Amino acid sequence: MSAPAAPLRLYSIVMPARDEQDSLPPTLTALHATLAGAGVPHEIVVVDDGSRDRTWAVLQELKRQIPTLAPVQNPGPNGFGRAVVCGLNHMQGDACAIMMADASDSPDDAVRYWRLLGEGWDCVFGSRFVPGGEVIDYPRVKLRVNRLANFLVRVGFAIPLNDTTNAFKAYRRTVIDGCRPFLAPHFNLTVELPLKAIVRGYTWTVIPISWRNRKHGEPKLKIKEMGSRYFFICAYVWLEKYFSRGDYRKR
Repeated sequence: MSAPAAPLRLYSIVMPARDEQDSLPPTLTALHATLAGAGVPHEIVVVDDGSRDRTWAVLQELKRQIPTLAPVQNPGPNGFGRAVVCGLNHMQGDACAIMMADASDSPDDAVRYWRLLGEGWDCVFGSRFVPGGEVIDYPRVKLRVNRLANFLVRVGFAIPLNDTTNAFKAYRRTVIDGCRPFLAPHFNLTVELPLKAIVRGYTWTVIPISWRNRKHGEPKLKIKEMGSRYFFICAYVWLEKYFSRGDYRKR
């Protein structure tokens, strides 16, 4: 790391949610308790992305119990990436982590992210596939596709990160602003954000994290719909890496 980074004052957790009425109460209760218990100044920005169930009503009820909860509605068009960007546009913090509403990400890992950002890193990336990482009940087909996709990203970008596709990562606000505009409207934002940050010269580190499969609701990621979208975003950032002559790099 080069020059000392500015101290952080507020941690924004950005969480897209579509039809997550059953997952949100345990997810948000555990997250708030962990962050508050660790003394992390925070807000939890949950983005209702066009839910057709009681997600928005549940969020209003949870606001009475969780003072740091700041729910917003994405008016549309909808999509995972669009919901995340909506949350990033509404966040008040100078650092953020993107987390899933289905309790697959560990609140303890979110605290570790915050502390590493506070040490001066621009980005903190978790990996489920390094020593100390853990996956619980990962569907076998999705796991095979995941490992292949991440291998191709590692080779194409010549980076050691082996879990680029995982959404659960943390960034300083300067990184978010420095990587705009975002093109990915769907789950391909999960690769656009970290790859842009790496290509544009922001500092980053990797820690082992845990992941567990959801207990409620249906998974939103549809592999057969995402292949070409992931390829497009990777190709777009790859072209920036090798042909932009550093025009977009961190200054």
